[in-house]
This record gives sequence, structure tokens and C-alpha cells, in this order.
Amino acid sequence: MDELQEGLGSWPISCEVAVQWGDMDAFNHVNHTVFLTWMETARMRYFSSCGLIELMDETGIGPILAGLRADYLHPVTFPDTITVHTTVTRIGVSSFDMGYRVTSSARDGETVATGTVFGVLYDYNSNKSVQIPEELKSRVMELESSSG
Repeated sequence: MDELQEGLGSWPISCEVAVQWGDMDAFNHVNHTVFLTWMETARMRYFSSCGLIELMDETGIGPILAGLRADYLHPVTFPDTITVHTTVTRIGVSSFDMGYRVTSSARDGETVATGTVFGVLYDYNSNKSVQIPEELKSRVMELESSSG
């Protein structure tokens, strides 16, 4: 593992979300798609914190989701407040991976779901992936180190 990758995985961003009655489905638990929306909310907070949203606004270069995985460990029901924790776990030339841990206050902070997304830095003007700038990598590393 190179030095850059060793500094990742520190879980610097988390956000609380109140479970809504409408988040539940016919099986009387939060629908699986809601977990993905919660993860997206945390991801956007991470992107904002490391300057990726600003890069997108200024240049048209931003993230695009290439894939995702979610593992549901325990059902979540209303009422509850969940916390989504997120981190970057890998940075490649043009791609990156992010991890998610969803915890439940009703279950005393127990992890109820985990996830991984696979992202690519993408130039929306030329419709192709681009190399992740060193400045952005540095900002991610700075954010990751701020949690320790």
C-alpha cells in the first residue's frame, strides 16, 4: 500500500438523519433504496468538504458513480435517527472508492448497514473520465487526517 492510501479510511464525515414514516415500505422497515439516499447525502457532504463540488461548479469536472454495494445488517424502523459515516478508502488515477457505515440510535449506535461506492472523476463537458488532480487528492488527505 502506498503512503497516500495509508492515510485514508478515517471516517471524517458523518451526518444524522431522522427516519421518516414514509421511509418505510410494506414490510414495515425502511426500504433499501432509502439507505442509498442516506449514503448519497453523506457523500455530497464529503464532496463539499474536500472541494469537489466547487471543482464541479468551476470546471464541469466532478464525480460520477460507477457502482455501489450495500449490505443491510439490521432493519430500521420509524422512529429512529441514523448516522451515516463516510470515508474515502482508495484513490486511483481517475477513480476512488468510498466506504459507508450507517448506525442507529434506536440500537444504541449499532451498525445497521455498510456500503461502498466506486466513483470516477468525470469531465461532463467532454464526456470522459479524467485524472484526479493532485490538489484534490491533497484536500482529501487533509480531510481524512482531520478526523484523528
